[in-house]
Amino acid sequence: MPAFSLMVQGTTSDAGKSTLVTALCRLLVKRQLSVVPFKPQNMALNSAVTQDGHEIGRAQAVQAQAAHLAPHVDMNPILLKPNTDTGAQVIIQGKAVGNMNAVGYHQYKSIAKQAALDSYHRLAEQYQAVLIEGAGSPAEINLRARDIANMGFAESIDCPVIIIADIDKGGVFAHLVGTLDLLSQSEQDRVIGFVINRFRGDISLLQPGLDWLKEHTGKPVLGVLPYLTGFHLESEDAVAQSPIKDHSTDKLQVVIPVMPRTSNHTDWDALRLHPEVQVTLVGANEPIPPADLVILPGSKSVQSDLAFLRQQGWENYLQKHLRYGGKVIGICGGFQMLGEHLSDPLGLENQTPGTQTNGFGFIPMTTVLKEEKQLKQQQGKLIQGQAQITGYEIHSGVSQFTQAHDPLIELDNGEAEGYRSVDGQIIGTYLHGLFDHTGALNALLEWAGHTQSKAFDYRQHRESEIERLANRVEQHMDIDQLIEQCRRFNIQSACPL
Repeated sequence: MPAFSLMVQGTTSDAGKSTLVTALCRLLVKRQLSVVPFKPQNMALNSAVTQDGHEIGRAQAVQAQAAHLAPHVDMNPILLKPNTDTGAQVIIQGKAVGNMNAVGYHQYKSIAKQAALDSYHRLAEQYQAVLIEGAGSPAEINLRARDIANMGFAESIDCPVIIIADIDKGGVFAHLVGTLDLLSQSEQDRVIGFVINRFRGDISLLQPGLDWLKEHTGKPVLGVLPYLTGFHLESEDAVAQSPIKDHSTDKLQVVIPVMPRTSNHTDWDALRLHPEVQVTLVGANEPIPPADLVILPGSKSVQSDLAFLRQQGWENYLQKHLRYGGKVIGICGGFQMLGEHLSDPLGLENQTPGTQTNGFGFIPMTTVLKEEKQLKQQQGKLIQGQAQITGYEIHSGVSQFTQAHDPLIELDNGEAEGYRSVDGQIIGTYLHGLFDHTGALNALLEWAGHTQSKAFDYRQHRESEIERLANRVEQHMDIDQLIEQCRRFNIQSACPL
């Protein structure tokens, strides 16, 4: 068994659970502890592919980086990828087991929970500390039965819990007290303290509230974490907006539609953080501005998102954009949309077998959705310019070109990947993470019409942000005392009075 396990739960989604687990992973590594992140159940359209071809939530891949580990499927054994408002694709230990509606999955939870417990115990045998991230809030009364994401899991493995709340949302004391009050007595007993996240201002003005909170609940506030200006950590689910920049005409203008089922939106993080690129995200019913480059991103429901784009006027926009010399990149689902036809013989996306949809028709390619996902990490070189590129594939469609074409990438295994139009205006690829490698980023920006004067290393930026986060948490939490509390909890649980 590990020296200790600790679960971080939140009063709401986006309270800071992923961020705190990331910071604690790095801080425990610095204390020479072998630590591993774990999230029993994740619901997100932003995923990552492990080296051995399994699919996990993006947040656990980031936390693995903080712990200096390669992402592994046991770090996130249950991943739910919504494909409608009431249903999702269910992925157990890295492999899709099918689509389920909310009621169906609720019945399936007993099977899913065993998979989560198996993964946890494998990690617990290998590492000194397991840092567990909850999902949403533990106080969702309608989801308490068969819970495997929050307190239900904590009770199953008997671990202590921290509850984090975002003060920037307002009502932080009501969030914390209300959440604790809605827990059972045994669940309350395993809460060892609170963390308040994203605080701005003078801590002395908050102190009376902290004192009242401890007196009222009997639980200490373990830390008040400050708001980190300009902080970047790959988002688990919410689409991150671009940082505010000056509106210089020298910047490359990139426009990206945000579709109802946009997936793997971290693909453009390197672009939105680049000092010489302006990324504009266009949602439903918003005007589409002029652009140098348009990116059609990945999608969990390609056919319905394609219909959404048509309804929003993107087809006419793209035709005009290309007529005037603009550039277009299609990534994964966006790549499929640029083709001629999309076929869904098994009804994988909309439960209607035999569906066929016309694509935008800019690439001579047809795609057929298959039951088996393509999950693999890839590396190679851009054929034009030979810049090194790394990425990962995660898609159900199998595409075939209907005429000879120029590929975009030569993979290290000798295969050709992607598409580049004869006029050089359109490229498409199944590789996510297209812009993460500095050489590829520079080459693609130059192709899009911008010769940058400032180098931007996205990977180094991501690592620097993890360090900045960890250092700030170190300043505002007593990490050694936290470790001791967790160890004491484990000892008391093993030897009850």
